[in-house]
Amino acid sequence: MEQFIDEVTIQVSSGAGGAGSVSFRREKYVPKGGPDGGDGGRGGDVIIQVRQDLRTLVDLTRQRTLRARRGATGSGRNRHGSDGADVVIEIPPGSMVTDVETGEVVLDAVENGTRVVLLKGGRGGKGNAHFATSRHQTPRVAQEGEPGSELELKVELRLIADVGFVGKPNAGKSSLLGRLTAAHPKIGAYPFTTKIPNLGVLYLQDDQRILADIPGLIDGASEGAGLGFRFLRHIARTKTLAFVVDLGDPDPVETIHMLEHELKDYSAELARKSRMIIANKNDLPDVEGTLDQLREAFPDEPVVSVSAITGDGIRQLAGALFS
Repeated sequence: MEQFIDEVTIQVSSGAGGAGSVSFRREKYVPKGGPDGGDGGRGGDVIIQVRQDLRTLVDLTRQRTLRARRGATGSGRNRHGSDGADVVIEIPPGSMVTDVETGEVVLDAVENGTRVVLLKGGRGGKGNAHFATSRHQTPRVAQEGEPGSELELKVELRLIADVGFVGKPNAGKSSLLGRLTAAHPKIGAYPFTTKIPNLGVLYLQDDQRILADIPGLIDGASEGAGLGFRFLRHIARTKTLAFVVDLGDPDPVETIHMLEHELKDYSAELARKSRMIIANKNDLPDVEGTLDQLREAFPDEPVVSVSAITGDGIRQLAGALFS
């Protein structure tokens, strides 16, 4: 199974331009030929390419220093040096690229197929053919190529989804994702079964919704408790948050308030997203009173009662996710 890596720091540099050439024509019957030194080649660029089929940044961990090639030196007979090879960095959709030194976001790569030249290679130096004048017909000077540029970059993956599932560990988020979609997240009856984000696609006629399930949040997550807080970036791009609560929870209303608090501590924007409540495990006995509590406490938000185990309410939930 491919390792899930969602943050990596890399060093990148564009290629220097090649040096111009000092050369003179050496032809039969032309004893004092003029300068014919060619220009150096352009240095290679650093290019970022977004690839739809990538799901993780693991490839960037295998080579953290990426250098484009230097342009070749020019040569006689006005021959230009060849350009240096570009280096192409392939990243998944949703990746955000930041300049480590300045903190500036240099690319927020949401769209598949995005291709951006991040660093231009240096220009090649001019050969001595450029420096001949009426007074100085045999110049023995040529330009060096321009140097390349360097950056230290932090690349962060932020998954792109329509709906993000948020809840405590064991609320049943992964089971619901598996019920609704063809995803096969790891599911178990112990805390923090989900240790990485999972994605699934829910289809309804000709439409679809991408659903994201992140590791569960617990009280104190914003101070580093549990696993879920560092993965909240993966629901930052979602349109809707689905709060998944366990109907066996002794105080599901307080659980939702805790989740709200942790989201707000991470990002005020995240806390303002539209949301719904999924009340899971309605197969447990005597849950009607708990459902009434939720609907009374959150009258402006849809509360959908389901069971990921039996499938009860799943069709209604699917419809609500499209509304």
